[in-house]
Amino acid sequence: MLRALAVDDERPSLEELLYLLNADPRIGSAEGAGDATEALRRINRALESGPGGPEAIDVVFLDINMPGLDGLDLARLLTGFAKPPLVVFVTAHEDFAVQAFDLKAVDYVLKPVRKERLAEAVRRAVELRAAELRDTAPRIPVSEPDPDHIPVELGGVTRFVSVDDITHVEAQGDYARLHTDKGSHLVRIPLSTLEERWRSRGFVRIHRRHLVALRHIGELRLDAGTVSVMVGSEELQVSRRHTRELRDLLMRRS
Repeated sequence: MLRALAVDDERPSLEELLYLLNADPRIGSAEGAGDATEALRRINRALESGPGGPEAIDVVFLDINMPGLDGLDLARLLTGFAKPPLVVFVTAHEDFAVQAFDLKAVDYVLKPVRKERLAEAVRRAVELRAAELRDTAPRIPVSEPDPDHIPVELGGVTRFVSVDDITHVEAQGDYARLHTDKGSHLVRIPLSTLEERWRSRGFVRIHRRHLVALRHIGELRLDAGTVSVMVGSEELQVSRRHTRELRDLLMRRS
């Protein structure tokens, strides 16, 4: 179970977040901090006590817009620690998502916080923390014995997912989340490695966070200069640097 720290300078928002976290059975404990400076002191105590100590913190649920040291500032400071807690941003602002994921955030939850959306963020944090702690965390060997499948771990059982079933891949720090029509799987491998390995299988980078299988792209959309693709029912943004290459590949495919 996760030990959580919630950080928000608005007391009602902090109390609501703590209520939702404490109601989640995957959260072993949750405490609050009213600003980033207080949170930093609390995290320093946690790191001093060690991962198994009574002061340990596994994940920080962090607001962005706070007086003084804001949430992004705190997250940047945490990247300098050897073993920092995971970070989930909980904010009313949509504009900082790219910066948040550049800082290896686990998730980016918008206010007002819905119970179901927060539960998804907790699930991602649980998976990442468990993968870090397991000696048998899923790894892709340098030479795959079966290039058509990738091993994933589900509940302690290793299964093999067909690469052809993967619609797109999402970067999550040093991990990658493989999406299929039936669900998603977390593997401990960087997105850049999968990009190089699966380029010949029709996967193309469309964003710093997304790798997409060309055969699963249903639509290419252009709206006020913004380009996106539809992969199943999900719309994924295409960054400017990858737009021309993607268009060329789709034209050749057609």
